[in-house]
Amino acid sequence: RGRQSGQQGVPLVQPNVRSNFADTALWAGSVTTDVNGIAEVSLKMPENLTTWKVNVWALGHGTKVGSGSAEVVTRKNLIVRLQAPRFFVQKDEVVLSANVHNYLDTEKQVQVTLGLEGGELSSFNDLTQNVVIPANGEQRVDWRVKVNHEGEAIVRMSALTDEESDAMEMTFPVFVHGMLKTESWAGTIRPDKNSSLVQINVPAERRPEQSLLEVRYSPTLAGAMVDALPYLADFPHGCTEQTLNRFIPAVITQKILLDMDLNLEQIRDKRTNLNAQEIGDGNDRARQWHRWQKNPVFSVDELDRMVAAGIQRLAGQQNSDGGWGWFSSYDRPSWVHTTATVVHGLQIAKRNGINLKPEMLERGLTWLKRYQATELEKLKRAEAKQKPYKLYADNMDALVYRILTEADHENDDMRGFLYRDRNRLTVYGKVLFALGLHSVQQEEQLNMLIRNIEQFLIQDEENETAYLDVGDNALWWYWYGDEIEANAGYLQLISRVKPQSVQASRIVKFLLNNRKHATYWKSTRDTAYCIESFGEYLKATNELRPDMVVEVWVDGDKLKEVEITGDNLFSFDNAFFMAGDELTDGSHEVELRRRGKGAVYFNAYLTNFTLEDHIAQAGLEVKVHRRYYKLIPENKDGDVPNSKGQAIKQRIESYKREVLSNLDELTSGDLVEVELIVESKNDYEYVLLEDKKPAGFEPTQLISGYDYSRLPVYREMRDESVNFFLRRLPLGKHSFSYRMRAETPGKFSALPTYVHAMYAPELRGNSDEIKLNVVDE
Repeated sequence: RGRQSGQQGVPLVQPNVRSNFADTALWAGSVTTDVNGIAEVSLKMPENLTTWKVNVWALGHGTKVGSGSAEVVTRKNLIVRLQAPRFFVQKDEVVLSANVHNYLDTEKQVQVTLGLEGGELSSFNDLTQNVVIPANGEQRVDWRVKVNHEGEAIVRMSALTDEESDAMEMTFPVFVHGMLKTESWAGTIRPDKNSSLVQINVPAERRPEQSLLEVRYSPTLAGAMVDALPYLADFPHGCTEQTLNRFIPAVITQKILLDMDLNLEQIRDKRTNLNAQEIGDGNDRARQWHRWQKNPVFSVDELDRMVAAGIQRLAGQQNSDGGWGWFSSYDRPSWVHTTATVVHGLQIAKRNGINLKPEMLERGLTWLKRYQATELEKLKRAEAKQKPYKLYADNMDALVYRILTEADHENDDMRGFLYRDRNRLTVYGKVLFALGLHSVQQEEQLNMLIRNIEQFLIQDEENETAYLDVGDNALWWYWYGDEIEANAGYLQLISRVKPQSVQASRIVKFLLNNRKHATYWKSTRDTAYCIESFGEYLKATNELRPDMVVEVWVDGDKLKEVEITGDNLFSFDNAFFMAGDELTDGSHEVELRRRGKGAVYFNAYLTNFTLEDHIAQAGLEVKVHRRYYKLIPENKDGDVPNSKGQAIKQRIESYKREVLSNLDELTSGDLVEVELIVESKNDYEYVLLEDKKPAGFEPTQLISGYDYSRLPVYREMRDESVNFFLRRLPLGKHSFSYRMRAETPGKFSALPTYVHAMYAPELRGNSDEIKLNVVDE
């Protein structure tokens, strides 16, 4: 050790700089003793000044085992402890502290010095301060530092006296004040318009090489459903339900191909993703999402064989009374929902020109007519309450009515009861009844049902989607509470009565965004109904036969022109890009123009690694709002019963929440609650929520794990963030929270919370940034 002179020429002891810090000094998995049972282990102790716990477990011959423990203390008589956050964020101001302990026998004048290397940090104060510390006393020395740029900050602190000294050095990550931010827009050129405009702003403070403007466009969103056709054709069958789930999708696939003059080979070779909202390579996305082994059918001959096999098997499973049950057996009853669904599929097959078994369809229709007559008789007995009776027409009556009207069988009495009891039907039940009314051309009642249904219609102007809110989640288990089928039925309805309406294309987009596996929906039945409704919409709007030229203009300059026709629908260039230095700072106008006929659906994405001092919120399909609350204790005493029922006094811990705004002040030690509110426009899977902590704060809960208090989520505690992994994120608003404590004084930035889907790169959003000041107690 060397010496240097302090005040008044007193020589100061120069210490070794401690930098090797560890939680575990040694782990030896196998140590063998000598014949006396003694073993020696050599190690170099880390440079922590602390008490170490030594644990030993021993195994002898046979069943002889043992264990032992001891404590070892590493210490000095003069100690300096460096106090700092776990990390730093550029532009923050942080108070670094040296806690100096004097265990010497006499009072000491101590020279305390802060050393900073690399330029990541710079101090507002003198780097060297002199303090007097009494024997067995301690003193805190502070420096306020500015965080200049990202990198690794080396912080060294030393405490020097003329008798003994200490110094320590630690390395901390310094994060950039910035993030990769994506802003998103959705737009449509309606058939009666020729252009649509989006205003974007490119920040001056950014990394230009990471800037990207991407515009995706398509003449049809509904046309993207063709991706599901080969997968619908592949489904195992056994019972009636499974046979149905193979047969009906195959029949509907066949119908779509006939109506649209398409073939499966075209779909196999398709290169263009017709869903303008999705970015990235379409084939790569499909491979990422196919989590189950599927065998898509791309052969028309194979599809025809599947349809024929399905008809033959359903004919064999038809009961003697003409209906269908879960399984085919002499003692198994026919079920109305199964029978209605089979009959609907057979009606589609018949319209496709498929030869059915003699009387197969008629026997099914006759069974449904008998069921309807029985239910009608129950309704007529309601007034006299003559058993068996029922008071109201129900959702099953609406389903059967819809199926029978498609076969030109109208029952005026049942229609009257359904119309009377329409407000007791679920949203899906109302849609089915309305489809039946359309079949029999009851315009006045149909218009009333549409008004009733559209009371439940929710439209998102920003994302250009719409959906029917089916309401009570308790009904999800029942077929008439299915959200996807209800919206698919509504699309089928408005495709017949107002196909060019705004909500028609918005329902298409909602259903398209709620596909669970990029190509198909949550079940083959849901998928079949969606495909059927998309097919009706496409036929009504003729979107699969575009004849147009799409132009992309930026700031008045035409930068791209693409011709789209029915011949190149699956291969046209559907994307426009500007990147890097092509994107200049400031405001820009991005305009899409169309020459020709038809709608154009587009999405624009602007991505920048922004370095702005205040990073603002962004998001389209998924948004996150972050709120900070200061928790003020309101502890109260209350009477609670003990095990014997006697009243005892107990302290009840409670807090009052006080909203914190940008640049608000906290005191070191204050408890803070962070609430993250995620707003989801659709049902999503595999979503990650990353909340960036301010540097001077520490969470109160340090262990990662699952949290089932609200929506099931895995919460991961990291040094710089708290992350929430969601297997499923349903449509709506959802809240997640955790608590942390303000510790280190300074001015800290909490960078925005970032939410994104792990397998859908266009699903991105971030909260606002917030800055907080922390002062000493």
